[in-house]
Amino acid sequence: MAASLNDPGYDFTNDWFDQNIAVWDALLPRFAPKRILEIGSYEGRSACYLIETFGKGQALEIHCVDTWEGGVEHGDIVMSDVEKRFDKNVQFALTKVGNPDVVVKKHKKLSHLALAELITVERQGAFDVLYVDGSHQAHDVLSDAVMGFHLVRAGGLMIFDDYIWSMEEMGSQDLLNMPKSAIDAFVNVFTRKAIVVRNAPVYQLYVTKTAL
Repeated sequence: MAASLNDPGYDFTNDWFDQNIAVWDALLPRFAPKRILEIGSYEGRSACYLIETFGKGQALEIHCVDTWEGGVEHGDIVMSDVEKRFDKNVQFALTKVGNPDVVVKKHKKLSHLALAELITVERQGAFDVLYVDGSHQAHDVLSDAVMGFHLVRAGGLMIFDDYIWSMEEMGSQDLLNMPKSAIDAFVNVFTRKAIVVRNAPVYQLYVTKTAL
């Protein structure tokens, strides 16, 4: 059953994530996620989905990495308000589920610093699912993908958001401002250790890690 993200107890200003729910409902249960790492949390809509969907009757640990300072795509959005909504929304989801074995760990820092710390303190392959939705600039996406790869277990899932997103209009895109060029580079280089999940919408790209 899909999470009820339209509950009036939540405080979301957008529903960007909702287009992914049908695919996540079908795909994620195959990976039986109990430890999840997401890079880019914004108002917490994806985290709340994960809490509601996988936090009932089992232990669940979600690590949320974000600076809450915004990126080039966020314009004049007041990011301090976004962070407050994240805190409120996650707490509401935890209260709804009412499971003390569901834990959300917030890492408020640049993703490469957070990932470096996690690589240091966690065992290799510590997470079942990695969701990459932080900076959309190619060099950051590539860094998140390569560093995050080591934290995903063999057989785990990597999800890349906004695969075909670009800041510029069609025909005048800057490859360095697009996740796609970085994701393609990662998939090509790691082709013997990760395979693309076929028959899924291309707005997100789903990759199964096949080897450490």
